[in-house]
Amino acid sequence: MRQLFLVIVCLAALQNEAVAYGGDGARGRALAEQHCARCHVIGDFNKYGGLGSTPSFPRLVKLPDWRERFETFFARRPHPVFVRMPGLESTSLSPSHVTPFDFDLDDLTDLLTYVESQAEAAKKKTDD
Repeated sequence: MRQLFLVIVCLAALQNEAVAYGGDGARGRALAEQHCARCHVIGDFNKYGGLGSTPSFPRLVKLPDWRERFETFFARRPHPVFVRMPGLESTSLSPSHVTPFDFDLDDLTDLLTYVESQAEAAKKKTDD
C-alpha cells in the first residue's frame, strides 16, 4: 500500500497535478504543531516561532512545487536525521540534533491534507 501511495504521489508531482489526499486535516494540523513547529512557522499557531533558516508553511505552499516538497519532506535534508518512516532507512550518518520522531503513512496523509487546505486558502487570498 505504501509503495502504491508513493508511486501515485510521485507521478502526480511529476505531472504537477492536484491530488486530493483524503486524510484528517485537523489531525494533520496537530501533527504539524507537534513536530514541524519546532523548526517551521506553521501559521497563526506560532507565527513568531520557528527557525530563521527554515521556510514557513505559508511560504512553502506558494511555491510551484509545494506538493512535491511536502510529499517527500521526510527524505529531504535535514529531515532524514530525525524523522523515522517505517520501511525507510535513514541515509544520514549525522547524529540527530533534535529528538527523533516516528511518522507513518497515515500521519503523512493527514499532514498533506492539512497543508493542501492551507494552499487552497492561500490561493483564494491571491484570487480575491
